[in-house]
Amino acid sequence: MLALLGLWGVIVARGTLGKSFSVTPQARQLVTHGIYSKIRNPIYVFGALCVAGLLLMIRQKYLWIALGALIVAQIFRARQESHVLEAKFGDEYREYRKQTWF
Repeated sequence: MLALLGLWGVIVARGTLGKSFSVTPQARQLVTHGIYSKIRNPIYVFGALCVAGLLLMIRQKYLWIALGALIVAQIFRARQESHVLEAKFGDEYREYRKQTWF
């Protein structure tokens, strides 16, 4: 169930981004509606939940280290994206960041 919840969240978050989605950090549009009104990086959050659910099914303890590495990488990437968005949208992004989690 955790893996399915995570997958659902990734799909919803990706759909909400629409054309603003990119592989590299870019500031096309500041998306603040839907799930993005509560979580700044829902693809990362729900992706980690999906992987955690899969790891619970696989039952290989050592793979949790890989999840930890994935989370660290996502935090690093989220910070990079935050800098790009702040440079483009300034105060609007800073206000949005105050009202949302991760």
